[in-house]
Amino acid sequence: MPSPPESWPDLGKRLAGATRFSDLRWFDDLDSTNRYLLDEARAGAPEGVVAVTDHQSAGRGRLGRTWSAPPGSSLLVSVLLRPAMPAAEAHLVTMAAGGAACDAVFLTAGFAPSLKWPNDLVVGRLKLAGMLSEAELRDGRLDALVVGVGINVNWHDFPPEIAETATACNLVTGDEVDRLELLERFLERLDDRYATLQGPLGFEVTLAEYRSRCATLGREVRVELAGETVEGTAVDVNESGHLIVESGGSVRELAVGDVVHLR
Repeated sequence: MPSPPESWPDLGKRLAGATRFSDLRWFDDLDSTNRYLLDEARAGAPEGVVAVTDHQSAGRGRLGRTWSAPPGSSLLVSVLLRPAMPAAEAHLVTMAAGGAACDAVFLTAGFAPSLKWPNDLVVGRLKLAGMLSEAELRDGRLDALVVGVGINVNWHDFPPEIAETATACNLVTGDEVDRLELLERFLERLDDRYATLQGPLGFEVTLAEYRSRCATLGREVRVELAGETVEGTAVDVNESGHLIVESGGSVRELAVGDVVHLR
């Protein structure tokens, strides 16, 4: 493992004393932080391991897509959790992580992104971050959950294919943003939101907070599915994490899909 930034030990000490995230692992380059932690989970690593990298050579997004960013431009982090909940409720951890990422951006960079269903952070119509959670099951039960987050922090020139749809913290603020501070705030807020989720009324609180931040709700949307496209009004995200769309006088419940905010 290559050398992390000089301030890394201090960050580790602060987080170990205040959160469940006591084992921080830094890489200059890694194929995928999610892949690394899934392997660690299968080998018996405990909850709280964090993998951070300057660059991912095979970062993964939803639906088998790749996630690519220039070295040092983004916060690329995954956390290993072992939530005591049914596998069918694991989406709530992703919702909690989305709220934590929004909190971290606000506390570090001074602006508040919104959530776009199912797993993006956006500023207006522009994508700031994406999330990917991957579960490890044992005998049909949730054994571990790896939550990966990629936040565009200090980008100046996006490649042509995303130049009109993406943004970064520095482009919103006009100033460079400290990735390590953003990481610290994210892990602090995730620790708090994860504890809330597993406490009394945690399910209800987490879902309500997600809905309050979700820019998709109340919007006219186009949802691109594998075999069709649905247009209508996004009216809710239900307890299963599915998007509810009113379309042509009927109501559709969508488990997956690519959403375009129309207006």
